[in-house]
Amino acid sequence: MANMKITLKKSLVGRLEKHIATAHSLGLKKINDVTVQPDNAQTRGKLQQIGYLLEVVEEA
Repeated sequence: MANMKITLKKSLVGRLEKHIATAHSLGLKKINDVTVQPDNAQTRGKLQQIGYLLEVVEEA
């Protein structure tokens, strides 16, 4: 199964509460925090919601 390396590139200050909660559920709290998540439907849904805050790199 493939993984995705996700980096928070923009601040969470002033964002919608739902978007902040989604970022926290991915393990991202500060700018430049990095997490590796599995490439599945749940993760893709979270990325679709807050993709404008993130940088995503797919890993093999």
